[in-house]
Amino acid sequence: MRRRPPHTIELAGSATVFLQQLIKDGRTEQRVARRARLLLAMSDPNTVVQDLAQRLEQSRFAVWDLRHRFQERGVEAVFDAVRSGRPRTISPSGACRDRAVGLL
Repeated sequence: MRRRPPHTIELAGSATVFLQQLIKDGRTEQRVARRARLLLAMSDPNTVVQDLAQRLEQSRFAVWDLRHRFQERGVEAVFDAVRSGRPRTISPSGACRDRAVGLL
């Protein structure tokens, strides 16, 4: 099996700080934090894709895909792309008979 190192990505100092803040913030979605960890790891020239994918429980295709998205969009690649269609909405629950919504 070939073990190709990823083409290292160049992270500016501000991008590195931004990604580290995303990881440390307790409110960041885990999929975003995982992508940030991948990008930080890929900036190291000694990283091997297969090892990185196993360590972060991703497929190596996901690693390469993230690298390509990073080349296109920059640091914004850690966030989900905008989707077409109707946005999600949360409707009030109809727990009461008169369907009045109250505060808890």
